[in-house]
Amino acid sequence: MNKGLVILAAGGTGGHLFPAQALAEVLGARGYDVHLMTDERVRDYGKNFPAIETHLIASASPSFSKPLQVPGRGFKLLRGFIKARGLMKKLKPVAVVGFGGYPSFPPLFAARSLKIPTVIHEANAVLGRANKVLATRVDVVATSFMKTALLQDGVKAVFTGNPPRAIVLKQKAAAYVAPKPSGVFNLVVFGGSQGAKFFSDFMPEVFAAMPAAHRKRLHLTQQCRAEDVPAVKARLAKLKIKAEISPFFSDMPKLLAASQLVICRSGATTVAELGVIGRPAIFVPLPHAIDNDQLRNAQNFAGAGGGWVFPQGELKAAEFAAFLVRLMDDSATLKKAARDALAQGVPDAPKRLADVVEDLVSKNKVGVKK
Repeated sequence: MNKGLVILAAGGTGGHLFPAQALAEVLGARGYDVHLMTDERVRDYGKNFPAIETHLIASASPSFSKPLQVPGRGFKLLRGFIKARGLMKKLKPVAVVGFGGYPSFPPLFAARSLKIPTVIHEANAVLGRANKVLATRVDVVATSFMKTALLQDGVKAVFTGNPPRAIVLKQKAAAYVAPKPSGVFNLVVFGGSQGAKFFSDFMPEVFAAMPAAHRKRLHLTQQCRAEDVPAVKARLAKLKIKAEISPFFSDMPKLLAASQLVICRSGATTVAELGVIGRPAIFVPLPHAIDNDQLRNAQNFAGAGGGWVFPQGELKAAEFAAFLVRLMDDSATLKKAARDALAQGVPDAPKRLADVVEDLVSKNKVGVKK
């Protein structure tokens, strides 16, 4: 039985599309049709998105910091609003769910103008710029953290967690194998598009500062930008470190499950997946991010015992190497951190978010009011 159409609106990056994809999978299984409204970046990040149709919607930042750009941005937002509104009048969705990013603006405002039930999901521990504007204008705000910064008083907020994809759920609560003294130590290092360059430069310096006996134990899996792969491989070969270096790994959740420690940025998707799988992590948040969303994500996770936070600007290779060596020799600390990480995972977040959507739909019963 078809229960109607739900439109998901999201920026075209993985951080916005991955939780939307997880919700789409559950809604589809429950009998809803799903359409996606996003931007052109979906071609890179949304290849497997389970939507019946994908609509590219014009959008732009509403920022007034650059006055000369305001008219052009305003025109793009208006154009996106008109297109989204026209599609919704034709498609008659029973709900519209936003996942942040400026491409979610036109669809959410169009939905409100048509009195369609609306939900936004915030993946980070602090409201993003788009969601901050939308929070007071939608019916429900679904959060990924129990405490979400910049959430205004009076907003109806519901904790759902950050929905993990099906590929992540395959590794849910994978058994943690603590490192043995002098045994192989599986280390995963990745930083996404905004962190891979830093780790490519920094981690070889860290390994060079470690005792040879500890370097010998390492089995390293590290993501690097394509242009950095040859140089990183050469440096690691000189240090005699066993390593798999690549710009892309097709099954990162499986690699995380096989790891004993992860070194990474702290984007919302990364933090959520570490919790679902249950792996300790050393976080190096992206510096200078607006509202410090990655720092807040890392502090929440590490504060509950699941890892450690190192601000990038304070890092020194020798000190970091010494810390890493201590962890490699302290299986009890790593086992506890793995348990604490797992305790923060919300594997049923897709179902929780789908329940929020269905509850809102059931209270409204109809989609577009003409």
